[in-house]
Amino acid sequence: MVILSGNPSTIKTKSINQLEFWISTTLYVLALIGICSSTIYNSGNSYRFEESGIDYSVMANFFIPELFKITSLYISFLLFNFCLMPQLANKNNITLNLILTVLVTAFSVVAWMVYNTYSQAYRLVEYDNIDNAYGIFFGEAFTYIFFLYLLFNAYAYFNERGLELLKRIPVLKNYHNNIVPELFVSTKIWLISLMIFAAVLSVRIDYEILIVWVIVPPVNIFLAFCSIYYVIPNLRKDFKGFGRYFWGNVGLTIILSLLLLIVLIPFMRNGAVVPITLILNAICLICITTPSAWYIYKHKFEKQSEIQMLKTELGKSDANLNFLKSQINPHFLFNALNTLFGTALQENAERTGEGIQKLGDMMRFMLHENTQDKISLTREVEYLNNYIDLQKLRTSRSADIRIDTHIEEQLNNLQITPMLLIPFIENAFKHGISLQQPSYIKITLQTKEKTLYFDVSNSIYIKADNDPEKLKSGIGLENVKQRLSLLYYGKHELIIRESANEFFVHLTLQLD
Repeated sequence: MVILSGNPSTIKTKSINQLEFWISTTLYVLALIGICSSTIYNSGNSYRFEESGIDYSVMANFFIPELFKITSLYISFLLFNFCLMPQLANKNNITLNLILTVLVTAFSVVAWMVYNTYSQAYRLVEYDNIDNAYGIFFGEAFTYIFFLYLLFNAYAYFNERGLELLKRIPVLKNYHNNIVPELFVSTKIWLISLMIFAAVLSVRIDYEILIVWVIVPPVNIFLAFCSIYYVIPNLRKDFKGFGRYFWGNVGLTIILSLLLLIVLIPFMRNGAVVPITLILNAICLICITTPSAWYIYKHKFEKQSEIQMLKTELGKSDANLNFLKSQINPHFLFNALNTLFGTALQENAERTGEGIQKLGDMMRFMLHENTQDKISLTREVEYLNNYIDLQKLRTSRSADIRIDTHIEEQLNNLQITPMLLIPFIENAFKHGISLQQPSYIKITLQTKEKTLYFDVSNSIYIKADNDPEKLKSGIGLENVKQRLSLLYYGKHELIIRESANEFFVHLTLQLD
């Protein structure tokens, strides 16, 4: 059986992991350089200690705590992303890896609290009770580390299983093949930016900004993908331009802003942040996301569609040219003429005239109607019948050759690409008939509503060594596969089976 299919694009996980390692290492080195620069030139946070009247040591109160803090973040990210989460995602040693994840998180919370008691010792004077201060420090460290490590693990899991999870979403299967990997990459970039944003925050997290950062970028990503893969293609089908698209997105932005307002208000302690955030988000949606999506669609998908259309037209022309070359077959024409000549010598000219008429009809069909993009199925069937009748004249004197045809008369108005079915029949007669050995051909053609069902089976025999056709493959079979993939993509099913004694072809075709 022959099955034609394309392989989907795959993402090289090993390359991605290497890139993540070098990006995280680069950020870690840059952070080290920043700490060293602050230690040498700015003496860390010495002015805060001076204001609080507390002794300050640049090494004990700044360099060592900050060094250990960024080092613990760096090592934890590597552990989660490259060791623990990949094992959990693949369901390997689940209990052990869960315990290790909890231990790494717990150690980081305690260590982070200790680091802050040194690097932010100036805050201790703000509290009446030292135990109270330590409790606040621990709560801040726990909140910060828990949230940041939650991001680490979410990113690591999405990196391992995100592509697979996105492919399972039914609605994404209806759009362009690139949408899943592009959505995967966009989500990863957002998660990376969120991790970097959270990592550079101080222990006193600005919750308003953080919540906005969690929600606003996905909204922009959502609008961009909706525009590129749904809104703009549908507008272009109706010949609508940028103006209709722009004002439609303005209306959608208003709706999204109202929804964000409802979502964000319960989380905001400062009411002024909400309207400012929504205004900035609306400006981003209208002034950046909307034109960017239009630009991406125009310069990517429309160019691709134009290139694909040109390739299709070029492929059709090349396939049709090759098809004509393969169909104007001197071998068959000489056999037909010899048959007609032998028939004329043996009996009256009536059969000879009939044969010549059929041959003339076939030649006119090949020279005139074959140049059209579509013809009626009735004319295609007439050509098949003429061809089969001529071949029957050639084989009628052999009792060991059996030709069974069940071709329905076509009274419908269905259209088909010309010369699409004849290669299978010609192949059967060329390779399935022997004048010295018993052989057979069976041809069935029928339609149901707009679906055509076409079957051809023929016997297989061993050709003589001096037979010029012995090493040749079927006439036009590869060519007709190419034509089907170009002209009836997604509208046909072609099955070809070959055994020791039989060659079988089944074609199901959706016609217009």
